[in-house]
Amino acid sequence: MRVYYEDTDSGGVVYYANYLRFFERARTEWLRSLGVDQQALAHEAGLQFVVRRAEIDFLRGARLDDLLEITVELALRKRTYLMLKQRALRGAEQMAEALVQAACVRREDFKPAAIPAALAAQLPEALHT
Repeated sequence: MRVYYEDTDSGGVVYYANYLRFFERARTEWLRSLGVDQQALAHEAGLQFVVRRAEIDFLRGARLDDLLEITVELALRKRTYLMLKQRALRGAEQMAEALVQAACVRREDFKPAAIPAALAAQLPEALHT
């Protein structure tokens, strides 16, 4: 992901809240790469993922035109949620890291729901179970 002018603050550094956007896009693409169709999940199963918790450490300031790699790693899989470790890297330099809890909920009332077995089967092995 390239850092654009719109991603930076008045000091030319990536505005901290934009890392949430970067991480969100990476999670979406990660699920898509696993064959998870989030629109079908929502419309056919009535389920969706929502971010319940996010812990972020900002380690270095990425700047305009930097090329960042945003990673997603399944840290923990539970019945109703996933804990995902995410990092923003500029080459070998770690710029930010996050631990994000993505909860599976029913669209109608946002109550927790079990991650469907077919979807769970598509997920890679978690670092912890």
